[in-house]
Amino acid sequence: MSTAAFYQGTGRRKTAVARVRLIPGEGEVVVNGRSLEAHFGNAVDFGDLMMPFRVTGTEGRYNAMIKVEGGGSQGQAGAIRHGIARALLESDPEGARLPLRQAGLLTRDPRMKERKKYGLKRARKAPQYTKR
Repeated sequence: MSTAAFYQGTGRRKTAVARVRLIPGEGEVVVNGRSLEAHFGNAVDFGDLMMPFRVTGTEGRYNAMIKVEGGGSQGQAGAIRHGIARALLESDPEGARLPLRQAGLLTRDPRMKERKKYGLKRARKAPQYTKR
């Protein structure tokens, strides 16, 4: 049986969706055709973003080609992290599952923006009450 040319995973967070491809390489990360720093600037903690590699001990073993859309910088970063974790799980199902699960990287974060309700200014903020 031959090994796959790449491993892929889909990550989601808030309204962001990231499609991650891991290719054996030297640790280069490309997001939407740009480097990680060019895409996010300093809005995101890159150590937190690369946590799945650190937890599984695969830093510098894979190049990541990522396409991400929707959401803001934090949502996109969370989606990328989730996608990398899922792709690493595909690359090594037995060895990677336990450390990724213990670090909480395989669980999709279910928190979403609450919708606005009629009669209110935001999801829960009511107009100011006037007695007279």
